[in-house]
Amino acid sequence: MPHPVPRSPVAVRGWSSRLAALLVVTLLAAGCSTTSPDVIQPGDAQRLSTVQDAVVLNVRPVVVDGSQSGVGGVAGGVVGGIAGGGLGGRRESQAAAVVGAVAGAVIGNVIERAGTREEAVEILIQLSTGERRAIVQAKGKEELQPGDAVLLVNSGGRTRVMKAPVVSATPR
Repeated sequence: MPHPVPRSPVAVRGWSSRLAALLVVTLLAAGCSTTSPDVIQPGDAQRLSTVQDAVVLNVRPVVVDGSQSGVGGVAGGVVGGIAGGGLGGRRESQAAAVVGAVAGAVIGNVIERAGTREEAVEILIQLSTGERRAIVQAKGKEELQPGDAVLLVNSGGRTRVMKAPVVSATPR
């Protein structure tokens, strides 16, 4: 039975560092999606949207929980498995690879979830018809207050709330 080629701890650390960097980049890319009212998705550009007038009744801060697409868990598992596999002798390295993969997957999942959490607001509004609605959207540049006149912009099944422009009366 051939003997395994000894692994250099320096080579294993080099691979681990590269994979850890790849994990960070992947998780940052996964966290780039947003529900901000100030960011328009490419599919919503140059599309006609419906607009409704409303008044803000209440605004409260909320947190939109992060996503768990599995990318963080997979990337963390790979990094942890490779890092653990470089430890000890043959048997120890196999066990360490399994433990490293499981721990890396758990840690990667936690990092992905934390990286995709988003500060948001829940806005309770009253439409001109008297109906009341609530919408959650990411915090934008505009600070909404109770009593503010707002517009609900609906495009492709998504609705965002923005302050209504101030219209001054023009003399005739």
